[in-house]
Amino acid sequence: MNARVRIEGFSLSRDGFGAGLHQCEGEPLGEGGRALHEWIFATRTGRAMIGLEGGSEGVDDAHFRARRDAVGATVMGRNMFGPERGPWSPEPWRGWWGDEPPFAHPVFVLTHFARPPLELGSTTFHFVTGGLADVVARAKVAAAGRDVSVGGGVATVRAALAECLVDEVDLALVPVELGAGERLLDDPRRWPDGYDEVERVEGEGATHVRLARAR
Repeated sequence: MNARVRIEGFSLSRDGFGAGLHQCEGEPLGEGGRALHEWIFATRTGRAMIGLEGGSEGVDDAHFRARRDAVGATVMGRNMFGPERGPWSPEPWRGWWGDEPPFAHPVFVLTHFARPPLELGSTTFHFVTGGLADVVARAKVAAAGRDVSVGGGVATVRAALAECLVDEVDLALVPVELGAGERLLDDPRRWPDGYDEVERVEGEGATHVRLARAR
């Protein structure tokens, strides 16, 4: 089975933003950005991912768990990997996730600056300078027939959609307005060109919308 390239559970505000302004080490999702992801951390699967117990087992949990279980490799931009910019420092950033990141599969980071692979627990980060299409191609091979997740940040997701590299888009529409930030959709009432809505499920903290590339 060929790997599908998916945007998995991308949280989106009511006004079309996927992250807040002024990302930094203390605000990895930008100002107000954590509110977009509270639906995840309310679920049992989401809490287990960060080493916590408890959480809901309803629609949101089932949706989040099913998407995670299907993924064999992740693609992300450098902005999602960390706040460091420009050439890597002598002791470069090792990601937001500590010594045991929650991915447990290969992760391919799009960057302009080469760096040796970083192995943390059961996750290996590969830093690729060949462009987004090359990153996705390498992730497909590593996924070994499972799905490839394009994880973010917003600029990487927008680029993947614009280059038609994505087969399906799984959006979590959150009843929050950020007012400013990194915008995924220019018009929150209109899906990206070339994609059609094929499923909509109401969860406890988010509305889950699946888009598929139009044939």
